[in-house]
Amino acid sequence: MRKLIARLPLAGVPVVRLLSRACLPLMLAAAAPFAAATVVTFDDLGSDGLVPADYAGLDWSASSWFQYAGEQAPYTPHSGDRRATLGFDGSSATSAIGFLSPSTFQGAWFAGFQGVDVAVDMYFGGSLVASTSTLGLSDTPAFLSSGYAGLVDRLVFRSNDPAFFVMDDLTFAAAVPEPASGALALGGLAVAALVIRRRQAAASTANA
Repeated sequence: MRKLIARLPLAGVPVVRLLSRACLPLMLAAAAPFAAATVVTFDDLGSDGLVPADYAGLDWSASSWFQYAGEQAPYTPHSGDRRATLGFDGSSATSAIGFLSPSTFQGAWFAGFQGVDVAVDMYFGGSLVASTSTLGLSDTPAFLSSGYAGLVDRLVFRSNDPAFFVMDDLTFAAAVPEPASGALALGGLAVAALVIRRRQAAASTANA
């Protein structure tokens, strides 16, 4: 930590803000245990329609995800009979799924027309923190792993043709903060911020 602080600039970008944005997702991930993974299957939804706004511990209210059942190649569900699609009005702008609490995203299963691909961008606190690889699709469901172990609070899906793929079995684990460990992590961030402020003050005095 001392070496990191020594390398940070003393002017320009607000250093404390930069440090908090860079470190907070990882610090929270280290400080918080996680609940058992949740697998979003859509199979407990009784009829076709838009995914409910607060379904399965997620916030779907800003999206156009539509879930349905029934055989329809190449839109093969990974499990059960239901899966979700963005439909013909789908785009990255209408694909966003939010988390009701910071979580780790493991991945999801996708199927669709050959030549169609999909990727997922992961956000925390409004900043892009990671992106998956790009998965090429077929009528056989394939798992797209997040490849990221940190916390996220929003997913955005990208595709070269959002109308021609389906998603199933989205998997995530919500963080369950422990007060003591959470306070310890935030305390460490506060100490780092105090050191940086003192260095800035000393530099200002020396240059006066």
